[in-house]
Amino acid sequence: MSNISKILIANRGEIALRVLRACKELGIATVAVHSTADADAMHVRLADESVCIGPPPSRDSYLNIHQIVAACEITGADAVHPGYGFLSENAKFADILDAHGITFIGPTAEHIRLMGDKITAKKTAVELGIPVVPGSDGEVLPENALKIAREIGFPVLIKATAGGGGRGMKVAKTEAELEEAVSTARSEALAAFGNDAVYMEKYLGKPRHIEVQVVGDGAGNAIHLGERDCSLQRRHQKVWEEANSPALNVEQRMKIGSICAEAMKKMKYRGAGTIEFLYENGEFYFIEMNTRLQVEHPITEAITGIDLVHEQIRVASGAGLSVTQDQIVFSGHAIECRINAEDPRTFVPSPGTITHFHAPGGLGVRVDSGVYAGYKIPPYYDSLIGKLIVHGRTRVECMMRLRRVLDEFVVDGIKTTLPLFQDLVSNQDIANGDYDIHWLEKYLAETSAT
Repeated sequence: MSNISKILIANRGEIALRVLRACKELGIATVAVHSTADADAMHVRLADESVCIGPPPSRDSYLNIHQIVAACEITGADAVHPGYGFLSENAKFADILDAHGITFIGPTAEHIRLMGDKITAKKTAVELGIPVVPGSDGEVLPENALKIAREIGFPVLIKATAGGGGRGMKVAKTEAELEEAVSTARSEALAAFGNDAVYMEKYLGKPRHIEVQVVGDGAGNAIHLGERDCSLQRRHQKVWEEANSPALNVEQRMKIGSICAEAMKKMKYRGAGTIEFLYENGEFYFIEMNTRLQVEHPITEAITGIDLVHEQIRVASGAGLSVTQDQIVFSGHAIECRINAEDPRTFVPSPGTITHFHAPGGLGVRVDSGVYAGYKIPPYYDSLIGKLIVHGRTRVECMMRLRRVLDEFVVDGIKTTLPLFQDLVSNQDIANGDYDIHWLEKYLAETSAT
């Protein structure tokens, strides 16, 4: 990997520290960029160099492309790792780095654009042989919505083409609800994304959210690293993830994985990516592709032993993949809990100073977090402060280990979602792996009412 000598990490928090650790293991120099609010962040302390790129608001710092490129030029960084969120799926950013001769550790700008628009992504998935949810061929307008909905069959889901995080998404269960659903989704999409285009899909009643991890070398070689079950969600935000899914058998797992890997070979996809599906009654339905590293990537690393950030850097440097598909061995079961600085009942953010912090340990335990005792959580960013990843030889062993480490984990001075996971790990449905994408919100509604 001689053509990458210094990587600028264009992110913050636990993912910035995660990338920094991978760089250090590979002997690559690091540059941390940070806002004034993150001057004391752990990745800033540990990086070889650091550059302040602006005030706390993201638009003035972590989303400021000009400042990030300037930081690369000042420090001589010849590559940028974007982490997830912020500029990780920004095709313009990838283009600008390329124009400056700086390596973007991610896919090509062309592939980011292709998969960034939900309508284009779905058409591409069909062409690549990936199964999709029945839905509209393109944008849905108020004048053609009823005709399309009748063809698909109610209930239907209206979704923003440029969407994410559940914004610009509405369900119409009957014809009477359709007009308002389309109108509301378009308004929300315009407000959130500056684009009011929406499309329509069949609404699945009790699906699971299954995603397949892929990595390609950009030259027609690609592998899959199995799937993750991300069905435990609140407001379309993932809370708890598992690998492998309790709902799939080995045959289903390898079949959908092979379909995704073959599709990436045809695309000549470069870097890490995740193909997301809804899964119901034995069928997979493509919903989107994320052209970046996922928050939940550590559980895939736990069951495969493959460092995904190492692979991203290898591929970006032109060194290719470190393994072939037949060399990948899936071992055991892993679960990730996203620890947020939020009230565990109301989910109101809880910024402030951490007075005590003790991360659990032991066999099969990993904590990805950039916080420490005395660290002040700023109120400007996402509330994720850490990820607890537990691995066991079986799902039962993994759950037993998770129960133990949740009791060991100490974060004082702020409220966190740790109590929620202590409740979930003792729930019979969770123990049985019997849940869908609506389960958690129903559970929260029932427990808050009691």
